[in-house]
Amino acid sequence: MPLLLVGHLGAAAIVTLSLLPVAVPWMLAGWIVALLGGAGAVTLRQWRAVTHTIASTRTHAVTAALESALLAALWSVPALFLTHDVGSSATITLWMVAAAIMVATALALTPMLLAALTFVGVLGTALTVPLAFAHAHLALTAAAAFAAMLMIATYTRGRAFTARLLAEVALADRDETVSLLLREFENARADWLWEIDASRRIVHAGWRFADACRLRPEAMNGLPLLQVLAGPTWEGGNFSTGLRDLAEKLKQRESFRDLALPVVIDGEERWWEIAASPRYDAQGAFLGFRGVGSDVTEQRASADRINRMARFDTLTGLPNRLHVNEALSRALTDAERWRARAAFMMIDLDRFKAVNDTLGHPVGDRLLGRVSERLAQLMSDNELIGRLGGDEFAVVVRDASDPQRIERLARTIIDTLSRPYEVDQHTLYIGASVGVATSPRDGRTAETLIRSADLALYRSKDRGGGVFHAYEPQLHADAEERRILELELRQALEHGQLSLHYQPVVDAGTGRLRGFEALLRWDHPRLGPVGPDKFIAIAEETRLIAPIGEWVARTACEEAARWPGDLRIAVNVSPEQLTNPNFVTVIASALAQSRLSPQRLELEVTEGVFMREGTGAARVLEQVLDLGVRLSLDDFGTGYSSLGYLSRTRFSSIKIDRSFVASAAQGVAEPLAIIRAVVALARSLGMSTIAEGVETEAELALVRELGCTNIQGHYFGRAVPVAEARDMIRRNLAKARAA
Repeated sequence: MPLLLVGHLGAAAIVTLSLLPVAVPWMLAGWIVALLGGAGAVTLRQWRAVTHTIASTRTHAVTAALESALLAALWSVPALFLTHDVGSSATITLWMVAAAIMVATALALTPMLLAALTFVGVLGTALTVPLAFAHAHLALTAAAAFAAMLMIATYTRGRAFTARLLAEVALADRDETVSLLLREFENARADWLWEIDASRRIVHAGWRFADACRLRPEAMNGLPLLQVLAGPTWEGGNFSTGLRDLAEKLKQRESFRDLALPVVIDGEERWWEIAASPRYDAQGAFLGFRGVGSDVTEQRASADRINRMARFDTLTGLPNRLHVNEALSRALTDAERWRARAAFMMIDLDRFKAVNDTLGHPVGDRLLGRVSERLAQLMSDNELIGRLGGDEFAVVVRDASDPQRIERLARTIIDTLSRPYEVDQHTLYIGASVGVATSPRDGRTAETLIRSADLALYRSKDRGGGVFHAYEPQLHADAEERRILELELRQALEHGQLSLHYQPVVDAGTGRLRGFEALLRWDHPRLGPVGPDKFIAIAEETRLIAPIGEWVARTACEEAARWPGDLRIAVNVSPEQLTNPNFVTVIASALAQSRLSPQRLELEVTEGVFMREGTGAARVLEQVLDLGVRLSLDDFGTGYSSLGYLSRTRFSSIKIDRSFVASAAQGVAEPLAIIRAVVALARSLGMSTIAEGVETEAELALVRELGCTNIQGHYFGRAVPVAEARDMIRRNLAKARAA
């Protein structure tokens, strides 16, 4: 801009000298004064704007364009007003000087593109106006083309200048950002930079790196990096895996990151995490490595704690399901590699739920802690014990080559866990059931072996608990059958495959029909008849017993409502149904819709109902009894018989199991005594008795002699479909009328 100002002054002098002979003196003098003042002010202002402003704002650009327009207008005065002869030497000189001024100004004002284009455009237009009035078409075309080309060149050069300027600004910002980040990085407490040469020796050791190593920077320079990191192990050569990995990376000249290695600093083990990249000069020669290091001791300790929480049970401290699965997978891999066998045990505590229900979960949790302690004491280096969840535990046996040893361990576990526990001044008795599966016979994968052990455990629980069972292929077939039955059972009610059969109950003395027991039957179109012993348990486990039980109650009540008024209908009730708070509503609705008298409905429950404390079953039964429904105790004497619930619950009758009737008819003393005791007990409590399973004349005579009130069995009739039951009722009525 200063040089441009000098150019303007020189050009003004040349133009003045050329115009002295032809111009009016005072007009020429006025133009010179105005030009010198305007050029000086404009160039000085624009020079200061460019040198003190990195990126012009819109206001600065517009202001500069207006100033350039003013300056161009001043230069236009001689061409428009001071010259009249287009072809004179003065005019030609003026045009040549103006063209030079346009080029110089366009070059000088490149940082302010709008100002440069404005100056060239205004002055170029002013120079072409006289040529247009003089009809000098060739000169006009040349002048216009020159101005246009100069504007295009100015625009192109200005854009390039702006792009370069922005790139330089961005590069300067990036350099400043990198410097700032490096300063912040160096000031960070746990991070440092390190650098080694081609010989793997430390160069330019920073004070952060030195402080992390508890050394002075000048003492570290020149030392091998591996020696500094190895510490006391350098002489013995007992290097960590991480340090060996680092040495290999340095040897191969490979970039690496997140490489963790232990280091010993002042006798304390720390964990560092380092990353680095190789360095090369312009000719490609290897210079060494430059990298960064961090002390991640605290982070690693936190990760170890999280990893332990993820793999160990918080209540017992034993490995959890995830850890057990991982251990089993490793055991199976090792067994396959060495052509050996591994085993998996699943352990389920017996009667543990009763502890939770009666004494509360805190006592149950402490009991689980005692159980885990006993199990841990039984394990050797060959076994791993873990808790799967709830009251389920598991044992991974790495070497199961000796089947007898596996069996002894299973029995020892059962015996050990069955010993009494003293918890919070309570003496607790529980037991354990065990299922065992061995690879590769029972499965080659962890998932398969766990499933096999689970099936074996299921069989142990079916046998009453307190035993162990090894997996057998038949268990899988049984499980598959159960799975298919479950799928089909879910559709059986909807497809009308379920039906009720009715078995008569007669008076023991007169043989007169007293009512029927409704028995559920399932006739599958493809599988054929499915026994209740198979599908009732599945219905209870899958909670299908609720809708099925509701259908049974409604159907039985609707059918009984068609019978004579003195015949009763008995319906079996599962303990699972009594856990449903809506069960009372279901019974009340069935009675209301069928208009059956409540006294004609008798619900049969087993002793298992009273073995589930805390389920509210007894309260539900009391509500049902308040409706006027009768209650019968089924299979009395076959389970954990107790006289307490006989006195607490308003039973109408007690059913004597067929096993007692058959044995008593054969002269066995114990069942005979039991039947006498039950009959006497029922009489004293005002209850009737029903002898089940009477099939022969001898059994009939026996139960009559013992004083049973009612009889049920094949001797009087099997369970029959509803049509045959109605025929039986008609025959009984006809017989009664004839008598």
